[in-house]
Amino acid sequence: MLTFRSVVDPADCDFLGHMNVSRYFAACSDGVFAFQSELGLTAEDMRDGRRLSFAVVRAESDFRAELTAGESIYLETEVLEIGTKSMTFRHRLYRARDRGLAFETRFKCVLMSLTERRARPVPDDIRAKAQDWLASDA
Repeated sequence: MLTFRSVVDPADCDFLGHMNVSRYFAACSDGVFAFQSELGLTAEDMRDGRRLSFAVVRAESDFRAELTAGESIYLETEVLEIGTKSMTFRHRLYRARDRGLAFETRFKCVLMSLTERRARPVPDDIRAKAQDWLASDA
């Protein structure tokens, strides 16, 4: 699923001339929120509904290619694993002009109660929707 699209801004780049590490993770963070909205955990649901959201507890990342100012980029997200209280997502950030893979990361996320600040079981409706986005190599 396409979860983020942008253009690398000069302000996103560090003194080495490429996109700063923090911006790669910021794209993935935005991607998680877009993805969980598709699963039924919208911003309104987080504020006024079930008050649940995924929170990253582990990340494993590979930087594959540099990204520089002016490049159009996009992020694709899929589910690798569905646990009792967690999901593992794979995010892949691509350079749009040649579909070149620039960054890949796996986020293990727990479903957290925003009221209790503790992990909670993944509800059946969210689990069912996540099954639709399960990676073929999961």
